[in-house]
Amino acid sequence: MAMRTGNAKQRDTIRLLQAAIKQREVDERITLDDAAIVSVIEKMLKQRKDSITQYEAAQRLDLANSEKEEVSILSAYMPQALSDSEIECLITAAISETNAAGMQDMGKVMSILKPKLAGRADMAKVSALIKTKIAG
Repeated sequence: MAMRTGNAKQRDTIRLLQAAIKQREVDERITLDDAAIVSVIEKMLKQRKDSITQYEAAQRLDLANSEKEEVSILSAYMPQALSDSEIECLITAAISETNAAGMQDMGKVMSILKPKLAGRADMAKVSALIKTKIAG
């Protein structure tokens, strides 16, 4: 669609995404499934968010705005984000499933949640929520 409408920024961003997916497929000699493609998009989003922070610190708002536009384009290809209550329910279920009793069980809980939440929640936020539930 972007190719036909003449939206150069959208077209170029989609081409970058396609190139990143193809590069990973060639490097790993596999065909990426949906979860792997989501992780490629997540990585690209993280790179752009880091760039935005650096550009804004350097007062390069033109470059920061360009990166923000790419973030909005890439975000459209991510799965729908889960609500806070849905995340809370999944965390509670994972804690009871693993019988997590303390911080030493954090890895067990995260290993259950990561596949369910990939691309649908901020994992740093999820990690902080798990810590408060386990510790408190």
